[in-house]
Amino acid sequence: MNTIPGAKLETNSQTLAARVDRLFDFSAGQVERLIANHPGLFPIYTQNGRWAHKGEGWTEWCGGFLAGMAWLIANRTGSADWRNRAIALSSQLEPRKLDRDVHDLGFIFLNSYRPWYQTTGDPAPGEVLITAGRTLALRFNERGRFLRSFLAPESLFIDIMMNVPIIFLAARASGDQSLFEIASAHCRTTERTLIREDGSTAHEGIFDLATGRFLRQSTQQGVAAESTWSRGLAWSLYGFCQVYAFTQDRADLEVSWRNADCFLRRLGADRIPPWDFDAPAGARHDDSSAGAIAASGLFELARATAAIDQARATRYEAAATELLSALLCDHYIAWNTPAWEGVLKHGIYHFHKRLGVDESVMWGDFFVLEAAAKLLQAQASPRSWPAQSHARD
Repeated sequence: MNTIPGAKLETNSQTLAARVDRLFDFSAGQVERLIANHPGLFPIYTQNGRWAHKGEGWTEWCGGFLAGMAWLIANRTGSADWRNRAIALSSQLEPRKLDRDVHDLGFIFLNSYRPWYQTTGDPAPGEVLITAGRTLALRFNERGRFLRSFLAPESLFIDIMMNVPIIFLAARASGDQSLFEIASAHCRTTERTLIREDGSTAHEGIFDLATGRFLRQSTQQGVAAESTWSRGLAWSLYGFCQVYAFTQDRADLEVSWRNADCFLRRLGADRIPPWDFDAPAGARHDDSSAGAIAASGLFELARATAAIDQARATRYEAAATELLSALLCDHYIAWNTPAWEGVLKHGIYHFHKRLGVDESVMWGDFFVLEAAAKLLQAQASPRSWPAQSHARD
């Protein structure tokens, strides 16, 4: 893991609030620059700090993060110009609502069309969300009781836990109980096959298509099938917490607790996760994006836990604040690197494919900004802030 010279965890509320304000200002400038310099581009990762390049994408799943950043900035500033930018970026994604080739429709639409609908009450983005949820549900394998990944019919990814909430949303909005049952079945299968006893996660599960029987854990991103790819663990932590908001099933919340406890237990003193918690010393590089996802998820988990276990909720909020504080420094935020086009440095997309290694990644930029927004909401209204409002779901 990288060592940050002179780094310390500074969580003084005034100091951290100043860095959060600086993050929003810097992110606004970076997003504005990206839109102006690369119109129509929804990037995934940088090369040498630049978004526009010819590197492999592997799969197209990041459009919602750029639009989501615009929504976060619009809601923070109250700016009509930023709201218009957010609507324009979101509108470009609408054709993806019928995309049956990816498992990422939650990533694409929950961060773009959901805030559009929640902010404006316009029914049109609500209908797009329902359609996208129905499309994702078409990936359901009846025998195995899971939503298949984009990679292969027999493959289940832990990432899908961040996408399955859009099916729950569509079920609630449309009253279609079959959608709720599909989403719930996927969660239980994921819990049974990818969540380990210690709260760690496998990246992938492989099933027998003829019988639906689970065969083995595998990985596309981690060190090995039995290792703990940190971003996957963060996806699970955050995903099961979001699911709990729809199901109110204690089983979903308890999976998120187990994931969170595992993630925090395995962090080092600098609070920044490596790309895989089991990576050997020579390949132990930071993945700042996993830290950003976990920070945002932990803020969400603290809110969900507060009515059940106040001490646990306090611990998760403190951990989220520490994670965010560790990221908001010159080493990780590019505010002192003028040529760098991203926001959050030292992220990793795909270590084995050498895609976006030690670069900015679009989801890292989004989730660090989302975590910062949640910190401000938590400080403004402790324990009562609606991190993911479901008022108009």
